[in-house]
Amino acid sequence: MTWSKRKFLFSQQFYLTSLLLLLGLSGCSVYSFTGTNIDPAVRTISIQTFQNNANNGPSFLAQRFTEEMKDYFQRNTTLKLVPRDGDLQFEGQIIAYDFAPAAIQRENGVDQAGVNRLTIQVRVRFTNTKDEKQDFEQTFQSNGDFPASQDVSSINNDPSALKRITTNIITDAFNKSVANW
Repeated sequence: MTWSKRKFLFSQQFYLTSLLLLLGLSGCSVYSFTGTNIDPAVRTISIQTFQNNANNGPSFLAQRFTEEMKDYFQRNTTLKLVPRDGDLQFEGQIIAYDFAPAAIQRENGVDQAGVNRLTIQVRVRFTNTKDEKQDFEQTFQSNGDFPASQDVSSINNDPSALKRITTNIITDAFNKSVANW
């Protein structure tokens, strides 16, 4: 077999394999490299301000959480953010903001906190106007451990400390809603 025939056969196999791969990846929904699986009919998203119903949560937490959620969805999807009545709709409330000792240690005969843990719980209500089977209402929770020397007010004043916890909650809600995990 001559070189030109081999090259011709190889190129045909390559194109056939590529075509089959593309057909295999296509379907009723669109998959993206961020892991989303969003129906092409879904084009908009609305995220209402989450209410802070936690007794001891900082006053800025609701607004910060809502803005972080909007940013996360805008960075990881092509959905257009609209003020209300989006194809996908999120609303909910922050229901717990608990700061408590997580590890007790004895020092000089006295029990004291070795590590403090901040736990945040958010109840999320998700509505997919294009496919009501995907609707859910679920509580998501995340926590972070901090040195015993760090009190809750210093954590509230450190945006990165809270962001780690809220990002985990937002990622879980994202995965449940548009990544179908």
